[in-house]
Amino acid sequence: MVRTKISDDDEGKRVVNSRGKKIGMVTEVKNGTAYVDPDPGIADSIRSRLGWGDADDDNYELESRRIDRITDDEIHLKN
Repeated sequence: MVRTKISDDDEGKRVVNSRGKKIGMVTEVKNGTAYVDPDPGIADSIRSRLGWGDADDDNYELESRRIDRITDDEIHLKN
């Protein structure tokens, strides 16, 4: 069974795009929502697609509709 719902256990997991490239890390889970600290090197096009705007030191909300699956170590995003 593929899990796509965020839980408190997902804090600290890597977030990867559909190609397996790391784009950030879950820094906090609050009320079933994951907040991600994006890697400084991710492309502006990826940030824009996720609705994250310009990168700075803020954490960004990861919309559940963007999640393809959650594994023991990573959150995989849809294409």
